[in-house]
Amino acid sequence: MNKEGRDYPSGKYAWYMVVILTIAYILSFIDRYILGLLIEPIKADLGLTDTEIGLLLGFAFAIFYATMGLPLGYLADRKRRTWLVAAGITVWSAATAASGLVKNFLQLFIARMTVGAGEATLSPCAMSMISDSFPPEKRGKPIAFYTAALSLGAGIASLISAGILNWAKSEPNLVFPMIGEVAPWQFTFLVVGLPGLLLAVLFLFMREPKRVGKNAADDKSITFGETFKHVKKRWKIYGSFIVFVCLMIVCAYSQGFYAPMFQRTWGWEAEKYAVWNAVVLLAVGPLTVNVAGWLSDKMHSEYNRKDAPLLIVIFGAFVLVPTGIAAPLMPSPEMAMAVIALNTLGIAATSATSVTALLNITPGVIRAQTVALYYMVISITGLLLGPFTVGWLSDNVFGNENLNYACAAVPLVYGILVLPFARFAIKSYNQELNKIEQEV
Repeated sequence: MNKEGRDYPSGKYAWYMVVILTIAYILSFIDRYILGLLIEPIKADLGLTDTEIGLLLGFAFAIFYATMGLPLGYLADRKRRTWLVAAGITVWSAATAASGLVKNFLQLFIARMTVGAGEATLSPCAMSMISDSFPPEKRGKPIAFYTAALSLGAGIASLISAGILNWAKSEPNLVFPMIGEVAPWQFTFLVVGLPGLLLAVLFLFMREPKRVGKNAADDKSITFGETFKHVKKRWKIYGSFIVFVCLMIVCAYSQGFYAPMFQRTWGWEAEKYAVWNAVVLLAVGPLTVNVAGWLSDKMHSEYNRKDAPLLIVIFGAFVLVPTGIAAPLMPSPEMAMAVIALNTLGIAATSATSVTALLNITPGVIRAQTVALYYMVISITGLLLGPFTVGWLSDNVFGNENLNYACAAVPLVYGILVLPFARFAIKSYNQELNKIEQEV
């Protein structure tokens, strides 16, 4: 029983819910990630530039993914979250499938916008539901398990894409009723988009966890303005550690250009890169995030390091920056992949505990709204700066044939701006934790 006198769900049901949410997150990331593996054939068929691809990877997806998170977070603090998730899955799955039917840049841009709108529903609802299902000292593991979907989704997307592209290339004429002839990249979008519709039905029948936290059961009056006021009053603490997450997101989304980078730099076809990338992501990512979640809980409960989630975030940032610079500059694709494995460890560590750090300093009644605001900030930063910076540098500075230099420049430039704030972030975070303890 929690401090407010309400029971958390049983451990079995709480973890069942986490598993289903994680599957949804995996599907969302597959639908989000798949475009990066299909860049070269899409460019050829639609006549696009690297800058336009950067806009599709980042800006198009971010428009609604970032901004709709706020109103959806507001709804998640008041309405049935399982139904919101079901609606979101339906929208993004249908939009992904529709991406396989586009004929030009504008149509693909709109489809990517719609994918972002659907995916915006998931994480605010998921983090709110997980927080209402586990006490604070036990949240690290389920949140890390959920976050593991980042690596799992990317890895599974790579494997699926490689398999579908290999199969599709062996079939010169892919023709479907009412659709007509489709290219292999179009068929890939159709295949990965449709399964999500089945998962959406499952969420319609899931049990909604009871809300917990101060006034969680009774207070329906918390507004956006009050949430902003709470965050604004503590802008130093929120901002000082969120910049490290923004750095991670910028670097991670800039890697959407890695498939064409490997092709242009070392001659690897997208299918070969996808298989190697999948092995790295699946071997390193899930293990790292779950170890990070376990370590966060252990440091919290056994060593009283309540700032453990933040320490792990910052550790990951100091790993991902130098490895992100080095990987594209390696003399061979195999060496690049070895460095990417280390880079994946850094990205996974930072992503694993960042939301735990956020939740530990956020009142229960505004958690979903605050998580939505958090995802808005990091998504706008990462999606706008990461892919666009690579595409612009490729078209205007280094040249398309030197895409690896553009990829290496992103962690270099943004890392220099962020890493010096590590000590200040730790100090501010601990001051806020001490303040919360005094108020309890």
